[in-house]
Amino acid sequence: MTQVTQKDIQDRGDIFKLISIFYSKVRAEEHLGPIFNTVIKDWDTHIERLTDFWETNLLFTPKFKGNPIKAHQEADKKVGHTITNLHFGIWLRLWINTIDELYKGNLATLAKNRARKMGTTLFIKIFENKTAQ
Repeated sequence: MTQVTQKDIQDRGDIFKLISIFYSKVRAEEHLGPIFNTVIKDWDTHIERLTDFWETNLLFTPKFKGNPIKAHQEADKKVGHTITNLHFGIWLRLWINTIDELYKGNLATLAKNRARKMGTTLFIKIFENKTAQ
């Protein structure tokens, strides 16, 4: 039996594939789906925007312009301040599992590590925003 060797993330196409597959899982997940499907109205635009975000973070192409902290705080507000650390844990598990299914290498590892750090920061900023209200 021939073993398929996974490649590393190499370009925008790889990132788009990762984002598309990952968010199809998020949308179907019992805890995350209701939040994301309430907040995101135009999934095609959102997938492109997130592809820009991760392309900027992994390939260092300056495409993404935005404020992820503010966007996540506003998302939490839209769902009645119900986002918790459980949601971030599920999101991170799905992200890491999706990367592991598709890619292996330095950029794949970087994508997992950056997501861990971003998830922690975003959760803290959402929590701070809840207590400031």
